[in-house]
Amino acid sequence: MRRSVHMVSLGATLMLGMGALGAGRQRFELCAQQKPETVEVKIDNFSFGPATLTVPAGTTVSWTNRDDIPHTVVSTEGVFKSKVLDTDEKFSFTFSKAGSYPYFCSIHPKMTGKVIVE
Repeated sequence: MRRSVHMVSLGATLMLGMGALGAGRQRFELCAQQKPETVEVKIDNFSFGPATLTVPAGTTVSWTNRDDIPHTVVSTEGVFKSKVLDTDEKFSFTFSKAGSYPYFCSIHPKMTGKVIVE
């Protein structure tokens, strides 16, 4: 009689353990499926805000023109280049590699910014 009790107990322990593994696997898959972060930069009053931005690799940066005049977002290294953005238009770029990415407005070259990717 004692043997059957131990067998039932062992079976229940194995089933609980397998359930915990399955739950852990689901949590891992949910984490792996999360979308990369998006960070906003506003173009306003002839400036990029924030002017310098530090983000992890995989982040998408989205620039929105809030000025009444057109602007662009152009990488000094030729990595990315927006079209001319009218008021409320957006441009986005996903930074996949670590590094420093300075940029400027090609219409108003004194407007500069930088994205630092870690």
